Amino acid sequence: MTITFEWRGAATNEEINQLHAEGFEHAYVDDDWTGRLSRFSLGWVTARNEQGLVGFVNVIWDGQAHAFIEDTLVAHRARRQGIGKRLLAVATGKSKEAGCEWLHVDFDDHLKSFYFDACGFRPTTAGLIQLR
Repeated sequence: MTITFEWRGAATNEEINQLHAEGFEHAYVDDDWTGRLSRFSLGWVTARNEQGLVGFVNVIWDGQAHAFIEDTLVAHRARRQGIGKRLLAVATGKSKEAGCEWLHVDFDDHLKSFYFDACGFRPTTAGLIQLR
């Protein structure tokens, strides 16, 4: 099965909302992803096969040195094929091309091996305040 990766690839709100609900195991929500991406993102990466959208990652930024990985998603039917690793490789390369100095990511503990071992991130000290 051929998978194509595209920086700033076309995707509909419905496609991303479905993938988000599946990836984060929540009910389908009708969010305006295309509006959000155009307002806040440096870019995003889509992964598609013959069945449609199977992967997505969003790269938000501060407009200068810092980019942030958000919403790394791979459809259940397409996992364990290196799609997530390739999504992050494209996002990393494009962030560097844009002049960013740092690429940040936060994640749940069960994803440490993916981000540290497969994708090359390194541990840092960070902080978080839950607002709701």
